[in-house]
Formats: sequence, C-alpha cells, structure tokens
Amino acid sequence: MSGQVHPPLPQGAGYGVVVGFGVAFALGMIWVTKALKKSFNEDNKSTETFMVANRTVGTGLTASAVISSWLYSTALLGASLLTYRYGLALGVWWGASASTMVCFLSLLAIEAKRRAPNAHTLLELIRVRYGTFAHLLWIVFCLLTNVLNFTGMLLGASAAVTSLTGMDVIASTYLLPLGVGVYTYFGGLRATFLTDFLHTFIIMIILVWLMIKILVAKEIGSIGALYDAVVAADKIRPVAGNFEGSHLTMRSEQCLYFGILHVISNFGAVIMDTGFWQKGFSADVAAAVPGYVLGGVASFSVPWTVGTFGGLAAVALESTPAFPTYPRLMTTEEVSSGLVLPYVVQAVTGAGGAGALLITIFMACTSVASAHMIAISSIISFDIYGTYINEKATDKQLIRWSHIGVVVTSLVIPSLATAFDQGGVDMTWLLYVVGNITNPGCFPTIFALLWKGQTKAAAITAPIVGVCCAVSVWLGTAYAYFGEISIASTGSTMPSLFGCVTAFFVPLPVSLLVSLARPSSFEWSVFRRQIKKVRQSEGEKAENQEDPESWFTPERKQYMKKMTRWAIFWTIFTLLGHFFLWPFAMYGAKMVFSKSLFTAWIVVSLIYLFFTLLVSNIYPLYDGGIRKIWTVVTGRASRKGETSIEGQLEASDGSSDTPPAKQASVETKVLEA
Repeated sequence: MSGQVHPPLPQGAGYGVVVGFGVAFALGMIWVTKALKKSFNEDNKSTETFMVANRTVGTGLTASAVISSWLYSTALLGASLLTYRYGLALGVWWGASASTMVCFLSLLAIEAKRRAPNAHTLLELIRVRYGTFAHLLWIVFCLLTNVLNFTGMLLGASAAVTSLTGMDVIASTYLLPLGVGVYTYFGGLRATFLTDFLHTFIIMIILVWLMIKILVAKEIGSIGALYDAVVAADKIRPVAGNFEGSHLTMRSEQCLYFGILHVISNFGAVIMDTGFWQKGFSADVAAAVPGYVLGGVASFSVPWTVGTFGGLAAVALESTPAFPTYPRLMTTEEVSSGLVLPYVVQAVTGAGGAGALLITIFMACTSVASAHMIAISSIISFDIYGTYINEKATDKQLIRWSHIGVVVTSLVIPSLATAFDQGGVDMTWLLYVVGNITNPGCFPTIFALLWKGQTKAAAITAPIVGVCCAVSVWLGTAYAYFGEISIASTGSTMPSLFGCVTAFFVPLPVSLLVSLARPSSFEWSVFRRQIKKVRQSEGEKAENQEDPESWFTPERKQYMKKMTRWAIFWTIFTLLGHFFLWPFAMYGAKMVFSKSLFTAWIVVSLIYLFFTLLVSNIYPLYDGGIRKIWTVVTGRASRKGETSIEGQLEASDGSSDTPPAKQASVETKVLEA
C-alpha cells in the first residue's frame, strides 16, 4: 500500500469552510455591529468601543472569551500529539498551564481597574510609569508574543485543514485569517467577544460529541477496550522515560519536563499578550474576577480530555487497518505537524467526523486570530501612531489605524507562517521555543502593576538581561546536547526547558537588586491622572473628560478590594491544586493505572468537559444573554440608561459604571460556591 494518506474530504470542503464560513461570519458581524448600534448605542467608530468594548462586558461573555482563548488549534492538536508521544500525564500538565495563568490574570485585571480604570492597553501603563524607552521595549516584546503565538496556531491549523481536505497548505494559511480580518475590521473587540461565544458554543458541542464518539466507535468500543489496546501497544513500543514504558502513568519524565516548560511559557504567553489585558480592561468591574476565574477553571478540561482521548486513541488504533496510515506508523513530521487528532477522527468517524473536526479547527483558529488581530492593531494604532506619530489623535484617526493594523496583520502573519513552513519550522517547534522570547518580560510587567518599588532602570534592565541569558542558555544547551544548533536541536525539550526557565526567573533578581540599589516609590494615582478616555473629536476639551477620581466611590473601592482577595485565593488554589497537588504528587507515585482507575479518570474528564460546556455555552445566555439577543433580533432600542449589551441588568440611571448590588451579589456567590 502507498504511504500517502488520502484526505477524507474533498478540496471543495476545505475551501467551502475556510472561505464560505469566513464570509458568512463577516457578513453576520457587519449586521450585528449595526444592530448593536441601533439597540444599545454600541458605536464601533469609537475607540472606547472598538478597543475595550466600553468596559462593560459581563461575567458570562468574559468567561466564554477566556475559554475561547485556550481553544486555539495548537491546544487541540498539540495536546493530542504529545499525549501520543509521552502519555496521559501530558493532558493534565497542559490543562494546568491554562487554568493557573488565567486565574492569576484575574488578579491583574481587577488591580488594573483599581489603579488605571481608563487604560486601553498594557503598553499604556508601561509608558506612563517608565517612559519612552521602556514603552518601545515592551512594544517589541508584546508584538513578538502575539505574532509568534498567532503564527504557531496558524501553522497547526493549516496543516490540519490540508490533511483533512487536501487543500493546498499555503492557500489555507492565507485564507483562514481572511474572514476574521473582515469581521474584526468592522466589529472590533466587541466582535471578538461575540464571535468567541459563538465559536466556543459550536466547538464545545463538537468536542463533546467527538470524545464520546471515540469511545463508542466500533474500532475501540469502551473505556476498558481502550485501556487494553494501549497496554498491548506499550508492550511493543514502550515510551522511553515513562514508568514501565507505559502511556498510562503519571511518572513520565518528558511530561514533567513539558509541564514545567509549558506552565512557565504560558506565563509569558498570557502576561505579555495585550489581548488578554484588553479583555480584562473590557470586563465590567463586577465581571472581571468571576469571569476570569470561571473561564480559567473551566479551560482546564479541554486539553486534558481532548489530549487524553485523541492521543491514547492514536496509540490504540495506529496498528489497525482503520488508521489512515496503516500499515505504516505515523512519521515524525506528521506527528509534529499536529496530525494525530485528525487521523484519529478519520479512523473512528469517517468523513462526517472529519467535517466536524474541520469546522472545529476553523472555529478555534478564527476565534483566537480575532483576538490577536485586535491586540496587534491596538499596538499599531494606540501605542505607535497615537503615541509617537500623532499625539492628539482622535477617535476617527485611531480607528483608521486600527483598521490598517487589522489588514496588515491579515497579510503579514500568513506570510510569516508560510516562511516557517517552507523553512521546516512546525507548530511544535514554536510551542516549545516561544517562552525563550516572551518570558523575560513577565516579572517586570507584573511589578509594573503590583509593586510600586520597581524603578525605571530595573524595568528596562531586567528583561534585556533576561532575554540575553535565555538565548545564550537555549542555544548553548542545544549545542551541548546535540553538537549542533539547528531547528531540530533548538526545538528539543531540554534546550527549550533550560532557556525558558532562565528567561522567566533571571529578571526577578535583576529587578529586585536594581530597584533596591536606588529605591523609589511610584504613586498609583499617576495612572488615574494621566490615562484618559479617548476624545471623540478634536474639539472635545479636557474638562469634558470624566474625572477618574469620581469613579472611585466608597462602594466600588470596597467591592474591588474584596475581588482582589478572591483573585489571590483562586490564583493560589489553582496553582497548588492543578500544578503541585495533582500532577506533581502523582508523578511521585511509581505506578501504572489499573483499569478501574483509568475508567474513573476518563469519566471524570468527561464530566469536567460537560462543566466547561455549561460555563461556555449556557451561562452567558443565563447571564442576560437571551434577553439581549432578543432585543437585537427584534430591533428594539434598549431601555433608557442601558448603553451596552453587557451593561447593568437593572439600570436605574444613566451610569453604566457602578456595579449593581444585585450583580455583585450574584458574582460573589458564584465565587463563594
């Protein structure tokens, strides 16, 4: 038999989904944008709406957007391929790298509201506190973070689309972001939140169906049959570094190394991604912490469940006639390109399942792409044009440059992804390596918002020293291990791990030492005085701007302090539970899962996946979504004083800023539960 794997779907299906769905979403978002302006006075010609959605997004939509941020194609494909390589411990480590970071970001989100309620981007905070040079430095770090993560996601998605349909990989690379660029161009960040919800709604339903389908398919049949098949496969091809060579153990060296690498890397991926900060700025005061915590905890299940089911099913089916590559095994290139999950779906569901996975990958890719486009365009418009080219830029001018940023991103990222693909760089290489570039800015960024003692010299010195040390350790370790510096050696586990850890931790002592050598203290009120909302016209005077101090009512101050305590609690809870007490503790137990323990493992992961489905799909509708959708569909205008679709549920006056007592009570009860 030929070694060529024939796609289960025709090329027309690929072009139909990538182009057709893209056009449909673009047209739909244009209509929604107009409807929102009519019903809720949501005008995306305003920078406050386009960039931060008027800071009134509710808990349900925030949680859904957070989950969507971790449904990127790299997570779905990468968790499956690494579970196939190293075992079921991988999914837990990947889930921990998502939940712990997002819950920590809830702390940053509420602290940003306490100290800079009118902020638009992370870089704006850096400029106000540390000046021009630091601002330019952070522009480089943040652009690299968004560009590399966007590119890695697009590499994996385009390879999967090609394997499912036979569509040309370059065509899929350029066409996947096309529709996204159109609806992001018209809808801005509000479009991102709405499409996040719609995409996540569809993705979660398909993922639940696919996971169940994998278990009940005739090629597997049951949880017990999957267990037996993996045990049999491990006797033939044991996993190096795993206890007894088994996939069914938490005692896996490679999973441990990847877990540490990925958890630390995701600190950089989240903290240095301006898109995550903008979602925090966009959330209502009463929604910032509950939304991020719910979304963070719920996001754990997707890489855990999908990785476990997809990776172990590939181990079980690879030597059977049902598998697309039979009678040969998958090549290293196929695995690294993320084709494990597509091949499994082809084996157990045929063309129907392949079509469902194609839609899932498209949705996951476009949802994350929209967030990255907004993040990159905001840097171009607000932090480059509005800061250094036209300091008196108005709404119209900033929106024009935001649109330019979206168009540029839609063209540059596919070109970069194509260059990587043609040069032999795949999704897995970027997944392992990106932390070396993004992590040096983590501690200086955290200190910029949480520690008034970090000085300007420390903020500038720490990330520069960190990136120099990280690159040196990364390349030096690659040469020490493999005798060469190449794509293969630099993308290996140990060089990436050592470089990533160096990049993360070296800036910490540097910042502390430089700051303490010549100590100074920053006054947080500077953020409130200098960061203003964007003027709608050149004729708008400064005195017409809202007084930031009037925003801090005693009730709001008390509420935000309470939410800060909750954010700290959930950050510590998820870090201890999802990182130390679960995978670390089980790593210490030298054991292979019994069939009963494996069955419980699978059942609990499915229950957790259903919980994520409820949080992402049902809760946003319960959280006022149904009423607001009905208002838009019927074309009615919202009640007086209700200026945002995620504003007050019980509006009694013209202010949409004060968190209503009823909503605050509901969110507190959610956290306490």
